Amino acid sequence: MNGLSAVFRRELAGYFSTPVAYVFIVVFLFTTGVFTFYLGQFFERGQADLKAFFLFHPWLYLFFLPAIAMRLWAEERKSGTIELLLTLPIPLWAAVLGKFLAAWAFAGIALALTFPLWITVAWLGSPDHGVIAAGYIGSLLMAGGYLAIGCCLSALTRNQVIAFVLSVAVCFVFTVAGAPMVLSFFQGWAPTLVVDTIASFSFLSHFNAIIEGVIDLRDVVYFLSLIAVWLYATAVVVDLKKAG
Repeated sequence: MNGLSAVFRRELAGYFSTPVAYVFIVVFLFTTGVFTFYLGQFFERGQADLKAFFLFHPWLYLFFLPAIAMRLWAEERKSGTIELLLTLPIPLWAAVLGKFLAAWAFAGIALALTFPLWITVAWLGSPDHGVIAAGYIGSLLMAGGYLAIGCCLSALTRNQVIAFVLSVAVCFVFTVAGAPMVLSFFQGWAPTLVVDTIASFSFLSHFNAIIEGVIDLRDVVYFLSLIAVWLYATAVVVDLKKAG
């Protein structure tokens, strides 16, 4: 656990050691505001909730979170510091989990800084704060899923741009897996079990259920399982690269 804590602190401090983190947070907050107030028509809807805010999170995360994750292992491999990291007296799982948790914490900080929206909707009306809290929890879980995918793909290459593109592509597949356009392609010839399985991998279907205020255990297990599987894959990839 000491090794995990050391990697976590090192990585999290690394985000704020350069202006990039602050620029990222500012751009993220600005973009969420634009999507919420203009595309989501926050005021025009006339409803005291943050649905207009949460509905765009999957699409914002599709680009923002791979940008965070792309440096996790690709930068270590490019600079050659991965050898130093892996020779430290810490288990591989601590290094993988520490890096992931630091990225997740950074994403959580950016998400938490959107709290003025919660204050705004509370001032304008009488929202269901439980539903809003559920939306934030669901958004954080989904962010973890995107980051875990990005973490694994970052370990595959030393080029951050390639890691970013691969992460966006894979995350996009997971995002739209349950969309009617995708499912209709399979419904004509694939068995119902296959179609239902494909739909069950969709970020949108699980996240949309949570932002309605229903935190189903199945949705939570889905995101946590997804994170665990991709982090395990990350450890396998890093170990193979080390052996190679």
